[in-house]
Amino acid sequence: MTGEPPPRYLPGSVVHAALRCRCPRCGKAPLFTGLLTVRPACPVCALDLSAQDAGDGPAVFVILFLGFIVVALAAIVEVKFSPPLWVHLVLWIPLIFIGAFAMLRPLKAGLIALQFRHNLLQQPP
Repeated sequence: MTGEPPPRYLPGSVVHAALRCRCPRCGKAPLFTGLLTVRPACPVCALDLSAQDAGDGPAVFVILFLGFIVVALAAIVEVKFSPPLWVHLVLWIPLIFIGAFAMLRPLKAGLIALQFRHNLLQQPP
């Protein structure tokens, strides 16, 4: 030990951390170990992520955003073309699944980055 203070990390961009699903403090290490499993700690800067609690927030945002988009598009298609029901099923079911998987990780990473930015991730002394 040289007695030097640990490196000081400036808070990174919340958008950058969310879109790249990286650590909210250093922005280098991946935030997730699996599809939605958050690492217990960052392997680069040792940020303790065990206190994070995104809860149901990301899922609620995905439901609201994706629901608005799909309902609006389905209404436009119905009014303009009046297709049979099976066309709606073929169009919207894949869009819902792909959109949900594409949006869930970045929204969860964004909520964790916001928790870090506003000092809601309690760090041990």
